[in-house]
Formats: sequence, structure tokens, C-alpha cells
Amino acid sequence: MEKNFKKTEKNALIKKRVSKTVIYVLLGIWALAVLFPFYWMINSSLKTPAAYNSESVPRLFAADPTFGNYKDAFASVPLADYFINTIIFTVVTTAVMMAVIVPAAFAFSRMQFRGKNLLFTAFLSLMMIPNELVVITNFVTITNLDLRNTFTGLILPSVTSVFYIYLLKENFAQVPDELYLAAKVDGTSDWKYLWKVMLPICRPTVITVTILKVIECWNSFVWPRLITDKEEYFLISNGIQQIRESGFGRQNIPAMMAAVVVVSIPIILVFLFFRKKIMEGVARGGTKG
Repeated sequence: MEKNFKKTEKNALIKKRVSKTVIYVLLGIWALAVLFPFYWMINSSLKTPAAYNSESVPRLFAADPTFGNYKDAFASVPLADYFINTIIFTVVTTAVMMAVIVPAAFAFSRMQFRGKNLLFTAFLSLMMIPNELVVITNFVTITNLDLRNTFTGLILPSVTSVFYIYLLKENFAQVPDELYLAAKVDGTSDWKYLWKVMLPICRPTVITVTILKVIECWNSFVWPRLITDKEEYFLISNGIQQIRESGFGRQNIPAMMAAVVVVSIPIILVFLFFRKKIMEGVARGGTKG
């Protein structure tokens, strides 16, 4: 009997190892499929235009790497100015949005007022509206307000998010009601309770929402492209498109790739640096009880 038990235990151990091996192999294949385009982008950016165009079969490694394409990318269009515009747009939009959604989430999670559930349901129903319809409505509104080609016009439609309000509201709701009641007994105002209790407890989710909004703003393409046609208000997404449409990007693919690499690096670093906070915040926001 003991022999059979050891044999069963050995078989279970073998199955576990085989299962782990299969999982790691599949994860490795998936990782290669995801990361290969980034590697190809960087590799292409290090090739000279002559070397790139002369390759009948693309090479996996640059024979004579050069960083001249990065200089050419910044010289072809004012990419540095677009970076500054994007930083302003990202910082201001994220700050204003947080100032809007944090009190809104707190109100829906803790404050009691007539029609709260109905109003929150109406907010959630807005998530069912296709983004294309929202873009059209925002474009007409911003145009009628004569805010095209302004930072206000760029920022205004992005200062709130129903999804982020929902995510924060669910996270705020996990904080025990006893803390809120005890704070009210001590005479603490709702605003002070929000800043001194709720935000410190729910910091991972707040950080996650902030990072996700930064990534969203940095990658914004359709709205900036639609609402701005003056170069002084272009974002980096406009800059990449400008390089392509000017003909320079088609003639010098390595420089085009270099511009994409430069644009991608900041947001990749942000994600890598805060990835644990993002995962923790999403997990906390999606767990109730």
C-alpha cells in the first residue's frame, strides 16, 4: 500500500512538472509574439536608410547600428515641441480629472441623497454609448464654443470618466462604514474624511487610475488629430502622423521607427515602474467585501 502511495505521489509530481513546463512554454511563445514588434521597431531604428532599403530579406540584427535616425526624426518635425505639448496636456488633464472623479466617487459611495442609485445607474449607462458618437458630440460642442486649436479644447472632453468613477466608487465602498460613522461622531467633515482616511486607504487604486489616465492621454490620437490643425498645439501623436504624411517617414523608415521608439519609451518606463501598483489597484477595485 505504501508502494502504491509513493507511485501515485510520483505520478502527481510528474504531471505537475509537465503542466508547469507546458504553461511556461506557452507563456514564452506569447511573450515573444508580443515583444517581437518592439524589438523589430528598435532594430529598424538603428539601421541606416541605405542598409534598410538594400535588404531583400530583413535582418534580425543591424549590421552597422547608428543613432543618426533619432537626430533626423527630431530634425524633420519639431518633435521636442510636441513632447512639451503632450506633457502639458497629460499633466493638466489627469490633475483635473482626479479633482472631478474623486469627489464624485466619494459621493456615490458614502453620501446619502435622494436619487443616488438612479443617478449612478444613469452614469453607468453612458458606458454603453459608442465612443464614435461621443467624439462627434464633443467635436460639435468644442467647435461651437470656439475652442478648436486650444489646450482647453484638447483637455475639456477628457476631464471625467464614468469607468474611473465606478472603479473608485467600488474601492471606496470597501472601507468599513464604522470608520465613517466614527469620524462623523468626532466632528470630521466629509472633505477631511476623504483626504485623511479614504484616500490613504485606497491609495493603490488612486495611483492606478492616475497611471492609466496618463497612459491614455499620452497615447491619445483621434481627438487631438480631430480638434487641432495648428502645429503649435500638436501632440506627439500628431507629430508621428506629420512625419508620415510629409513623405519623410515613407522615404526614411528607420527615422520613422526612431520617432516611434522615442515616443514609446516614456510610457513604457511608467508602466514598468508602476506595474505592481497597477495590478494591486485593479485587484482592489475589483474585489468587494
